[in-house]
Amino acid sequence: MPIPHPSGQRPSFREFRKRLQAREHLIGTFIKTPTTHATEILGLIGFDFVVFDQEHAPLDAAVLDMMILGARASNVAGIVRIPEANPSMIQTVLDCGASGVLVPHVASAQTARRIISACRYRGGSRGFANTTRAGGFGAVGFGEHKDAQDSEIVCVAMIEDIEALDHIDEIVRVEGLDAIFIGRGDLTAALDAPSMTSDETMKIVEPIMAAARDAGMPIIMLSPNRQDAERVKKMGASAFLVASDHGFMRQAALSALAEFKPPLG
Repeated sequence: MPIPHPSGQRPSFREFRKRLQAREHLIGTFIKTPTTHATEILGLIGFDFVVFDQEHAPLDAAVLDMMILGARASNVAGIVRIPEANPSMIQTVLDCGASGVLVPHVASAQTARRIISACRYRGGSRGFANTTRAGGFGAVGFGEHKDAQDSEIVCVAMIEDIEALDHIDEIVRVEGLDAIFIGRGDLTAALDAPSMTSDETMKIVEPIMAAARDAGMPIIMLSPNRQDAERVKKMGASAFLVASDHGFMRQAALSALAEFKPPLG
């Protein structure tokens, strides 16, 4: 018997792309621990999406396969941040049933077009297989599988390099790109700025967001707090990443330790 969601009925993970394009208010987080449990918990309590971090966490193909299964089982969109703009990596995670990919260091329209092509069957170059989890292990026919995947899979480009600013107007207008995620962490490091909400970083972020707004491109942001989320929402962001499973565990552990460490009685 399925566990009821505390907020009642909610959209299927298959509708994530449509919801992102409609600029619905969406909340997600990064997953860095090689286990299904964090994903299942986050899905059951109502997160809209999770990003499995293959770039900065030890997630091999086998464990990632199970994590994607956990996302689908708990009705949360599972997006994979692959380590690089590699079409074969994109194909593998999509065949495993991921809801999409988040690709780092997209600094040119050429790179954007390459990753979009790897995500799409029709008009793209994605290698066909419907005998996968994404294709119901052969239960879905050729045309139906291609139509479903092309309509559901999300392709998100990370804008996190200073040189991307020289090409941002072209990148955000590449046909088939579903959203951009502005990597303020890498931009902050490149600028040697004090924080990702600093004036130095936001001076770079503002023209990126302006270009996306002008092109009608959805924007995903990682926000450290609600105040920042409110700020970037006014600038065009509609989907927000909040912390990570590591971060949530650390925060909860610190809170428990502060409550129970003082001597009792």
